[in-house]
Amino acid sequence: MSRNRSRRFRAVDVPVASRASSPGWRDPRLWIGIALVTGSVVAGARILSGADDMTAVWSASSDLVAGQTLTADDLTATRVRFAEGADQQRYLPVDDELPDTLTLTHPLAAGELVPAGALGEEAADDTVAVSIAVSAEHVPTDLVRGSHVDVWVIDGQSAGARRSRAAAELVLADVLILDAPLVSDSFASATARQLVLAVPQDDEESLGLVLAASGENRVRVVGRS
Repeated sequence: MSRNRSRRFRAVDVPVASRASSPGWRDPRLWIGIALVTGSVVAGARILSGADDMTAVWSASSDLVAGQTLTADDLTATRVRFAEGADQQRYLPVDDELPDTLTLTHPLAAGELVPAGALGEEAADDTVAVSIAVSAEHVPTDLVRGSHVDVWVIDGQSAGARRSRAAAELVLADVLILDAPLVSDSFASATARQLVLAVPQDDEESLGLVLAASGENRVRVVGRS
């Protein structure tokens, strides 16, 4: 009886408890964790820096037609990242004050960014659009749509000789530039610059002088401030 009882209550071996230890610096799990944290920090920094590079510019909220005068309802702010600073300057930043003239010179589709060059002054009803070619060296480089200029014509008899002030005649004063396509800088000195002018339709004499002189390199364009 006592022998059976001793067998029933025989001591059982209890395993020794082991304490959790922190991984050593050689543990690959530690380096994997550090790499994950570092990657997250770098990715977050890139996202934040990318957000800082985006610029808010105006875009068309709906389809717009040429000649339309824009209102606040026609514009919506759009955030864009420009690869070049020169590209950003071609559009209208939301942070800048809008120009006084908001008349479109060509149509825009909904969502399309509004170029600064697409805005200009609307031509008067009593004017006609006249395209002339002027030597690029005789056109101010900062002319754009909406600029106002004076058009001078050099007298044909003195065009090849030494010119004086009396040899130049003011033919068109304070005329509106409807369009002024840009030419490549590398060819600016060797090409003609096309200008589309809003010329009073009843001024046939001045119009004839400008058209006749346009092909003879006798036209001079002076920008007005």
